[in-house]
Amino acid sequence: MGAVTSLFLRKVVGTVREQTDEAALLASVGLDPAAPPDPSLMISDSAYYALLERIAQEVDDATDLPLRTGAAMRCDDYGAFGLAWKSAPTLRGSFARAERYWRLLTSVTEYSLTPAGPSAWFHLHRAGERRLGLRLSNEASLASVVSIIRQVTPGPFAPRAVHFRHPAPAQTAAHRAWFGCPVIFGADRDGIEIAATDLSARNRLGDEGISGFLLPHLDAELARLERDAGLESEVRDAVAQALSDGPPKLAAIARRLGMGERTLQRRLSQEGLSFQRLVDEARRALAEGLLVQSDYSLAEVAFLTGFSEQSAFTRAFRRWTSRTPAAFREQTRPG
Repeated sequence: MGAVTSLFLRKVVGTVREQTDEAALLASVGLDPAAPPDPSLMISDSAYYALLERIAQEVDDATDLPLRTGAAMRCDDYGAFGLAWKSAPTLRGSFARAERYWRLLTSVTEYSLTPAGPSAWFHLHRAGERRLGLRLSNEASLASVVSIIRQVTPGPFAPRAVHFRHPAPAQTAAHRAWFGCPVIFGADRDGIEIAATDLSARNRLGDEGISGFLLPHLDAELARLERDAGLESEVRDAVAQALSDGPPKLAAIARRLGMGERTLQRRLSQEGLSFQRLVDEARRALAEGLLVQSDYSLAEVAFLTGFSEQSAFTRAFRRWTSRTPAAFREQTRPG
């Protein structure tokens, strides 16, 4: 299961609050509507994509939803990452920091800057089926990148071109207007072409002193995240493999991982992880994936996610998403 910062979802929901129930949307993925935004608080990528699709169905016109989301993004929204972005000496330095530290915001996306003659491509790499939620997310991601570029560059900024691998939406005029350049759909990449002169220009807020303070902090956060993700991912994978036999016990998962029950409990406690929460998250992620990507019946999905009865599965799924499994499948299946 991948993870995405809840900041992205809060920004999307914030752009449509007049047309939807903002509190209900946030609560459906386990977020406290009254809590302040926290970039370090993650949600599952499947829940994020599914909610994007739900929002797209509820609003009058979702064509420019990713663009409005990008326009709403501010460097300061990203916390320490945003400060590191804007304090880099040049835009090229900002991109180098994005390549290194974007893992602090998502585990499902990687970025790379590739030279291309008098320009360079800032590529977005994200695996997965090109369902609507992922397509909207890719558009919002590149729109957000352009937004925060414009906040640090010394003059007006427009890319040379923007490419998306997925097909074009019904209307693309808003995309061309926002990016200020040709926008190509059905391309061979997801990325932004940027002139080398723009990459070399001094950032308006570049500050070596701030950078010297921030980068060791971000390196430490990245190292901690990678350590935590290792154990967290191992436990979740082991739980997912065991779910068809019912909710697994801590002792059974410890055996699968080749360690004692007390050792696993101690390591989870040291990293601030709850075994029951990991089990719940693994069940939810597996359930959402099976409902969207398979033709298993609801009873079969319930069994595969460790529920002895379909009614218990339905109650749990309502708690996770505020929807029944049948409604979730109907609203999120591609096509």
